[in-house]
Amino acid sequence: MSVKNFITEHYKHFNAASLVDAAKAYEKHLKEGKKMLISLAGAMSTAELGKSLAEMIRQKKVHIISCTGANLEEDVMNLVAHSQYKRVPEYRDLTPKQERELLYQGLNRVTDTCIPEEEAFRKLEKHIFKIWKQAENDGKRFFPHEFLYELILSDELEKYYEIPEKDSWMIAAAKQKLPMVVPGWEDSTLGNIFTSYCIKGELKPDTMKSGIEYMMYLADYYTQSSGSNGIGFFQIGGGIAGDFPICVVPMLYQDLEKTDTPFWSYFCQISDSTTSYGSYSGAVPNEKITWGKLDIDTPKFIIESDATIVAPLIFAYLLNW
Repeated sequence: MSVKNFITEHYKHFNAASLVDAAKAYEKHLKEGKKMLISLAGAMSTAELGKSLAEMIRQKKVHIISCTGANLEEDVMNLVAHSQYKRVPEYRDLTPKQERELLYQGLNRVTDTCIPEEEAFRKLEKHIFKIWKQAENDGKRFFPHEFLYELILSDELEKYYEIPEKDSWMIAAAKQKLPMVVPGWEDSTLGNIFTSYCIKGELKPDTMKSGIEYMMYLADYYTQSSGSNGIGFFQIGGGIAGDFPICVVPMLYQDLEKTDTPFWSYFCQISDSTTSYGSYSGAVPNEKITWGKLDIDTPKFIIESDATIVAPLIFAYLLNW
């Protein structure tokens, strides 16, 4: 039995049923010729979501991505340093002293998985710095994801690859020049590294395009790509990866007075942030109607579960796996 048939047959109630409903509506959305944005929060790249997301990109079942700086870089880090990652299944039992020992070993922990600093961060740093510096010398400016696309397409990293190329969503995205926004990139590891070079006077801050420019880019993309029916919004996790792009619709409608701007035409969020007082990530989809993001009849789904479990299942459904 395929994954698609299995979840259709066995996922009948509660969050399981919401998963199937959201997958079917996503499929219908694509069949109607509409585009889909996927937002990536949390540590989805370290969770190796690329194993399914890369094929979603190749099959054009996602048309634009909004992701954190961490997800942008961590797919590439996994690509070049996978064998040096360390899994710590007993992470709940670690003492503060044991956590410090991981730090001394250059292992930065994300739940049960440790990213090797020297093999991942520093390996990328020496290559990406050359590209940053060359752009500055040429008087050019690019977005964070465009610099990484250039690095990937240059084949500079190919000698380091430790996983199949097909499992890297950033390789798939770079090859298709997939549109992307990366809000708050500065708080990522490469963002911190870039900032350190600026503080040392070795790079200029304006070599990197800003978050405001990302919003301008997204506004243009939405205007050009939404038609009269809008674009879908598939949100994995919460935070800035979702909050940033979803605001583009009310901005276009209210602030730019483009009153023909369509609402987002599909919305699904996978989140373990349950509904609570004052939480944007835990807000039910209907709250977004009052902010001019979704319409009354927009298909809306919320799946309160672990995105590392749910997202691959929905992608498998859409890929007919």
